[in-house]
This record gives sequence, C-alpha cells and structure tokens, in this order.
Amino acid sequence: MTSGYPAGALGRAAATAAILAVSALAPPPAAMADPSPDPSPAAEACTAGTGPYQRELEAHVGRTADGTQDAGDCEAIRTFQRANGIRPANGYAGLVTFRVAVAVAARMNPNAAGDCPVRQHRVTCVDLERQILWVQRGRTVVFPPVPVRTGRDDDETRPGWHEIYWRSEDHVSTLYDSPMPYAQFFDEGQALHGRPGNLYAHGGSAGCVNLTVPAARRLWDLLTEGDAVYVWGTKPGTEG
Repeated sequence: MTSGYPAGALGRAAATAAILAVSALAPPPAAMADPSPDPSPAAEACTAGTGPYQRELEAHVGRTADGTQDAGDCEAIRTFQRANGIRPANGYAGLVTFRVAVAVAARMNPNAAGDCPVRQHRVTCVDLERQILWVQRGRTVVFPPVPVRTGRDDDETRPGWHEIYWRSEDHVSTLYDSPMPYAQFFDEGQALHGRPGNLYAHGGSAGCVNLTVPAARRLWDLLTEGDAVYVWGTKPGTEG
C-alpha cells in the first residue's frame, strides 16, 4: 500500500521552513532505513556525496545551506542519523533522513499552526503536507510526531474527522496480501498501520497511513476503538 517521490514544491518549502525554525535534534523512538550508499565505519572519513535533500538537512544540522555536500556537512548529517537511529548512518541526505528531520523539527510544538483541532479527548493528528502524525489530548502531546507515508495520487488518505472502528494486531491485507501489523482502521479500509522494511520503498500507500513497525506498535498501545483521527492538508506530489 505505498509511492516514493520527492516532496512537492509547496510541501517541501513548508517542511524546510519548519526545519529552519528549530535547532533541537531530539531522537525519534524508532530506527529507519535510508535507501542510500553503504555507510562508512565510524573510524573512516564520511564520504557520501550530495543528496536530494542536501539543503534542507544542512539547515537542520546548522551547516551553511548551500546544497552541496562537503566533509563537514557529511559528518554533521551522519551524527544526526546516528542520534536518531537512521540506518545506514553515512551522512547521505536522503528521503528518510529528511522525513525524520521534519518530524524532529515539529516536536517542540507540532500544532503551532492550529490545524489539528484541540479536544479534551485524544485526537490522532495526520498532517498530509508535512507527512507526520502525532497524538494530542487537549493541548498536551501524548505521542510525539513521527514520519508517516500516506496515500498516493488518486488514492489519497481521506481528510476530515474519522474514528477508529476496528483494530487487528497481525492484519494481512486481503487486497494486496501484504502485512499490516498493528492496523487500526478509521475510514472504509484506510488504517493506521506499520510497514515492515523501508517505509518509503514503493512511494505512497493506497490510502492507509503507514508508520514504521516500532512506531505503529507504540501507537497501538496508546489508542483504542472509538478514538478520533483527524486528517488534513495535501500530500506533496498529489496536488493535481
């Protein structure tokens, strides 16, 4: 259930602005894999070349955002990757590292724009533009932002208010015969669920909200049937 493409211009600009606004590098709870060259051992020089998200990640790690990799950029990005459980940690500015940086940048105040409605009960907030998810109760964040992958063009995750109506811990898709661990269904077959392996290997989903398996497990332990899910925005690359 999934489609990997670079962020669209609007979504990428918004994500970059969020990265520029935050300097804290708090680590996320789950490791992720980035489809990039093999890592160099810790004792070796960082030699990865310029990546597709070079400028954004240079900004995030406090380097000059010129869009061209140098040894200092590589080492700073590699340090960020190691601190955030990204594998391989090789200094390459790839999609996974960028998406983790967006989630990290959002952590201080994910709902700063007020797009996710504040309620006294739990609300799972799915921001399609930034491709992140968090859970809040009132104004308190009870599940910090994590990267997600949502629906591809013509199979977009449906916006608006939803409710978790069915949960299946070891679910397997009847349409695609693919594992959907920790599936929590919220709208006519669309679910929050884990995706084994590289979260971005095949792009966007068929409408589900995909998380890493560790993140999906943590979300499973927090939520229950009847919990609210709110989806808004436009996923980069699906604007047409």
